[in-house]
Amino acid sequence: MNYLSQFANTLHQILHQELDLSTIELLIEKPKNADFGDYAFPCFQLAKSRRQAPPLIAKKISEEISSPLIEKAEAVGGYVNVFLTKKTVTQKVLSTILTGKQHYGSSTIGQNKVVTIDMSSPNIAKPFSMGHLRSTVIGNALAKIFQKCGYETVKINHLGDWGTQFGKLITAYKKWGDEKKVKKEPIKELLSLYIQFHSEAEGNPSLEDEGRAWFKKLEDGDAEALALWSWFREESLKEFNKIYQLLQVDFNSFAGEAFYNDKMDVVVNLLEEQGLLMESNQAQVVDLQDESLPPCLIKKSDGATLYATRDLAAALYRKNNYQFEQALYVVGNEQSLHFKQLKGVLRKMNFDWADSLVHVPFGMMLKDGKKMSTRKGKLILLEEVLSESISLASRNIEEKNPSLTQKEVVAKQVGVGAVIFHDLKNFRMNDIEFSLEDMLRFEGETGPYIQYTNARACSILRKGNWNGSDGTQINFESPAHWEIISLLKEFSDIIQTSLKKYDPSQIAKYAIDLARAFNQYYSVVRILEDNHELQARLALVYCVTVVLQESLRLLGIEAPQEM
Repeated sequence: MNYLSQFANTLHQILHQELDLSTIELLIEKPKNADFGDYAFPCFQLAKSRRQAPPLIAKKISEEISSPLIEKAEAVGGYVNVFLTKKTVTQKVLSTILTGKQHYGSSTIGQNKVVTIDMSSPNIAKPFSMGHLRSTVIGNALAKIFQKCGYETVKINHLGDWGTQFGKLITAYKKWGDEKKVKKEPIKELLSLYIQFHSEAEGNPSLEDEGRAWFKKLEDGDAEALALWSWFREESLKEFNKIYQLLQVDFNSFAGEAFYNDKMDVVVNLLEEQGLLMESNQAQVVDLQDESLPPCLIKKSDGATLYATRDLAAALYRKNNYQFEQALYVVGNEQSLHFKQLKGVLRKMNFDWADSLVHVPFGMMLKDGKKMSTRKGKLILLEEVLSESISLASRNIEEKNPSLTQKEVVAKQVGVGAVIFHDLKNFRMNDIEFSLEDMLRFEGETGPYIQYTNARACSILRKGNWNGSDGTQINFESPAHWEIISLLKEFSDIIQTSLKKYDPSQIAKYAIDLARAFNQYYSVVRILEDNHELQARLALVYCVTVVLQESLRLLGIEAPQEM
């Protein structure tokens, strides 16, 4: 039940001739201080039509409010502050969670419509760096959030497995490569060769020509070039899959850039047929002046196609293949212009689904305030960060709970969860300064803090011999539980907001607030005291575990029951 909507409906019965329901809902606020109630309605907008001062209007409306869900309404300044009926709301919230369990907060608004999510997309023959973490975990969380709201999701790993860089890599391997070394540590060796190529090319520009020549051979289907490319791709995927298994991220498709090589001519032909291609500096472009955008480059002067051509082919393929309702591209903020152009060209091609393409941008992972660079070898490898985080979690467990069963499993859950949460607690558009110290901190606004809170709550349930309840006989004498109830009732709204804004940080911040509220409750209430309120308190604790675990699951993080 949406309590804000219920309050809005109550107000609408009084104000239906002055304000529509949606306007009332938008105006309702949630006071930061609980002393001012659960919801507040500002009356300033009514002052002109009523020709009265807002405090007088607030007083009149507060006297007219009548609802079993509202215990008290009072006028404070120009606001109507309402206090929900604690007993009724507590009963409803806990009963709903106890019945629905992990399905609490789910909805069917998606109606099983398909959403494709283009995410992760690392480059073959390069290591999986911290820079790729963002697209991977944001995309994975969005997939889970969309599924929670009734959508079917298709996660696509659009691998960077084509382009001039492969000509450069083949050149480097032919000149300086060692097959045994590459087989032993493929990514490390291939990265070393790639860096060496750029270092040598600074003093020997002809290397760039050799790289382009090898890529041309690859494009033309040269057997040696294709064999080396396939080998690099296969070895890279093996390495990437180790990371994906640690992060527990899977994909429906690994169709990368190379997959669309034979699908781009169709796009170029369509553009030609519609008279949309024009020549500019010997290249073929689509003019987007009427969209206030620079021209979209489709073919270079040498006839080679570009990212835009490939992404147009991918969009057409995905629409035909999946019939998506939305196509999300979880790609860095620096690609914003590219996606505007992509949509602009599709609109010019008269595809009515062009606006269902959604670029979900995010800020950069910085090191010392600068973007990480593969070319210059300035990389922080995700696998090393995950390994260090797991080691730290393992040491913490040995210090604090050495008798814990399945220590290795829990260390992995906590260590990986710390890395994922550190990313997702930030609004995606913010740049994140990489700091191993902050990422691996196990206090404050961290994944381990929420995991530990859940484990503490699970321990209380075990000690209290909790065996379930339908919530019909729940009653609290003191209001100490109310902050928790206030948060639990908001869970569905938080999920809806994170869906609409493509923003998993909404759920991460909510989980922090709920964990804090529970720990505050734990510090002031003797939960396991054996009296008539015991089962009610245990029901509350159980509902907290349900929502904390589901919040973590939506972020792609596991929730150990012991730590």
